[in-house]
Amino acid sequence: MLESVQAAWKLGDLRRKVLFTLLMFLVFRVGVHIPVPGVDQAALAKLISSSAFLGFFDMISGGAFKNLSVFAMSITPYINASIIIQLLTVVIPKLEQLSKEGEAGRKIITQYTRYGTVALGFIQAVGMSIALGHPTALTGGQVILLHPGLGEYLLVAVSLTAGTAVLMWLGELITEKGIGNGISLIIFAGIVSRLPSGAVNTFKLLQAGSIGWWSVLVLTLLGLLVIAAVVAVNEGTRRIPVQYAKRVMGRKVYGGQSTHIPLRVNQAGVIPIIFAMSILMFPMQIAQWINSPIAQNIARQLQFGTAWNSVVYALLIIFFTYFYTAIVFNPMDVADNLKKYGGFVPGLRPGRPTGEYINRVLTKLTLAGAIFLALIAVLPNFMIAATGISSLYFGGTALLIVVGVALETMKQFESHLLMRHYQGFMK
Repeated sequence: MLESVQAAWKLGDLRRKVLFTLLMFLVFRVGVHIPVPGVDQAALAKLISSSAFLGFFDMISGGAFKNLSVFAMSITPYINASIIIQLLTVVIPKLEQLSKEGEAGRKIITQYTRYGTVALGFIQAVGMSIALGHPTALTGGQVILLHPGLGEYLLVAVSLTAGTAVLMWLGELITEKGIGNGISLIIFAGIVSRLPSGAVNTFKLLQAGSIGWWSVLVLTLLGLLVIAAVVAVNEGTRRIPVQYAKRVMGRKVYGGQSTHIPLRVNQAGVIPIIFAMSILMFPMQIAQWINSPIAQNIARQLQFGTAWNSVVYALLIIFFTYFYTAIVFNPMDVADNLKKYGGFVPGLRPGRPTGEYINRVLTKLTLAGAIFLALIAVLPNFMIAATGISSLYFGGTALLIVVGVALETMKQFESHLLMRHYQGFMK
């Protein structure tokens, strides 16, 4: 392992990518501590400590919401805009045509996503600033802004929207010039940054006698089991055998070899979790801002840790697992490419029958992966019941994101090292 790290550090381009990514992390962490002007920090801290939902949102944003910094909304508007654009790509022929035009079409769709991010971010920021300036259910009957008014609302909204735009830009820079997926790594950095404070809080609870060592031991064992399960599912694949027919061209014989198509159990990675989390937070925030008994009841029913929250969250994860898998993997395209190059699955005719077989296998695998993701996402409720640690925000969702992003980033390290004939990190 140490030899692999040394080999990676010796590669100039890989070293520059790693250093650039770390520099972007530093910029992100600095921005987390730049507060929006005109906020009562003491009232905000008291509010977050008394709300499980806001505490979870603060954990995802890397502590930015606790300070109501310019990065308080995190990258959530970008994720919501990406979901909307991908949904519209399926129903709008123009966007579907752009998605098939390669790099040029992808750049146009990315630009639409940026515009959508700014628009959604501004709408969310305006709603958040108005809610913080009035004693609503979201604020626990407190006024968080020191000088509520039109000017203060616009100042807070513009500051939060600008922070989201900067985070989007940082994520794209990491993807382009760094290592790994920038948006996922920003979420990863926000979650991991909360680990030290979480360890300190747990130690304080131990000292105060609120929890026992047995609860911490159970929590640690459950965490290790979840990490092992996440790695196993993320790396699990179903291999479909493929045989290529021999072709004689002149004096040379081409083809004839055997290979396989690897279908992953979790084809979508951590994207369904992030999508479902963003979609679920949006209506909860809207419902809490409306002074209506029906809206307030919806907000209470969807709060973090409730039964309805767990059910809706799990269903959204299953839906987005199938949805994202259908976007990134098309069985008919794979079957057509196999037929074009003389490949076939033994026992099946090339073309549509092969595509239908791959689709059936992929559907079963996706169901297993989707159920696993849903179970991991609602795991904090069971962990709270087993350990008695009621302030547990770093649960299955956070572990899944952290482990999934770490694995994907490690694979990019692997590809850079293997291209230069170095031994990789993972055996």
